[in-house]
Amino acid sequence: MAKKEKIDMMVEGGAAKADASLSQKLGPLKINIPDVLKKVNEKTAAFKGMKIPVKLLVDPQTKEVEITVGTPPVSELLKGELKLSKGSGTPNKEKIANIAIEQLIKVFKMKQDSMLDRTTKDAVKSLAGSCNSLGILVEGTDSHTFTVAVDAGKYDAVLKQETTTVTPEKIQQLQTQLAEVQDRLKREAEKAKAEADAAAAATAATTPVAGAPAATTEAKPDAKGAAPAAGAKPEAAKPDAKAAAKPEAKAEAKKK
Repeated sequence: MAKKEKIDMMVEGGAAKADASLSQKLGPLKINIPDVLKKVNEKTAAFKGMKIPVKLLVDPQTKEVEITVGTPPVSELLKGELKLSKGSGTPNKEKIANIAIEQLIKVFKMKQDSMLDRTTKDAVKSLAGSCNSLGILVEGTDSHTFTVAVDAGKYDAVLKQETTTVTPEKIQQLQTQLAEVQDRLKREAEKAKAEADAAAAATAATTPVAGAPAATTEAKPDAKGAAPAAGAKPEAAKPDAKAAAKPEAKAEAKKK
């Protein structure tokens, strides 16, 4: 019996398409690729818009293909629950959503078979960490603060009942919390930018302009108003004409 060929894929739910990698693997086995993709899309239609792991087990002799659909990654389930197309590009500076603990419990139930967490409490704390990396607030705060609150027993009632439904009132509250955090982060970003601009301006004011001539000490002009040439040696002082004539006058007076 020939060994079955295993192929791992990551497809968009209900929209799997052939690519070079799949063609290289199924082509030599003479497998009908469009037929396989059709079956994959039928099995993943419920996960529309999410990335889904799919495993193909191909029998080279019979050409039969077994299709096993896994559960989407946690990040995809969280984005799907909040109807997000993608996470935040700067999760520490930009928050794009606010999720309730009830929604975390719902995601845990969808992913429970493949998660290592033994309890619902441990699971929601783990999921909160994934939210943080996507720029998603949990109950209006960051994952660390939420985890502290969970450990303190704040959500024990919800966790015990494993509630997965969020009331309209709480949805409104979550939206208000998100808006407040977004406004705070915006003001902090504007303040940081203003400080950076001020620091840059101060630095520019004290930095010499490139190519500017260096300051030089100018030579002082002489008594006639002309400055000596650069590098010229000062001339020796000339004797005064009247002073030079005095000794000669005295000598003539003695002869007389």
